[in-house]
Amino acid sequence: MNRLALFAALVTIPASAVIAQHAHHQASDPIAAAVAAPSRTPANIARDQYRHPAETLAFFGVTASGTVVEYSPSGGWYTEILAPLLRDHGTFYALQPTGGYLASYRNFLATKPEVYDKVKLVEYPDALATIPASSVDTVLTFRNVHNMVMAGKEAATFKAFFDMLKPGGTLGVVDHRLPEARDTALEKSSGYVKVSTVRRIAEAAGFEYVGASDVNANPKDTADWPKGVWTLPPSLSQKEVDRDKYLAIGESDRMTLKFRKPVK
Repeated sequence: MNRLALFAALVTIPASAVIAQHAHHQASDPIAAAVAAPSRTPANIARDQYRHPAETLAFFGVTASGTVVEYSPSGGWYTEILAPLLRDHGTFYALQPTGGYLASYRNFLATKPEVYDKVKLVEYPDALATIPASSVDTVLTFRNVHNMVMAGKEAATFKAFFDMLKPGGTLGVVDHRLPEARDTALEKSSGYVKVSTVRRIAEAAGFEYVGASDVNANPKDTADWPKGVWTLPPSLSQKEVDRDKYLAIGESDRMTLKFRKPVK
């Protein structure tokens, strides 16, 4: 076949074949398929550019057949991905602290029972024993460590993570990053936390540090805003004041850290 004929053959590949190839790629990559799930809401999909869910979950080693705990899923952003990912072959625990988000998260699960019917909602700490010790492959917490630090509950919470994980299991942490040179006191008010602080908390609980990814880094975020991290999207606490400026910066600069429970 000459080059012209080969080119003609390539450009006349039917659209159905392209769609089939795309479907095959998703079938061979369960995380990509879950990120592309039609049950996800458009507003949450729009934030993928800041949260990079496929790359983040892959870095943490999440699989479709694993037992996964997400601590404090709150509005359900990652639940929209983890629930379909784990629904058929895995186990998904949503470990939600008691308080304001518990009722709203339960209502969120009720909106799409065909997707969320197998999510195991566990109240923390009241029903923590529902999750058997040393039974979990992966614990994930997204933008929650700063809340633990502000409330003084980080040691107890990380101990709970450690106890539920299997030996060799993974703890994945994403949070707003405070530059190491800043005053540590800002961790109590700004919503940002230092990498060194997260490592100290995790290692004190018994975890081994595995490594970090820059997938959720944002060099535009200088972490010195009038209302802390809530100045930036999606909160935009300053309302219309410098709104375009903060939208151009985007969501916060985030650490993405991986820890492991040692195998003894």
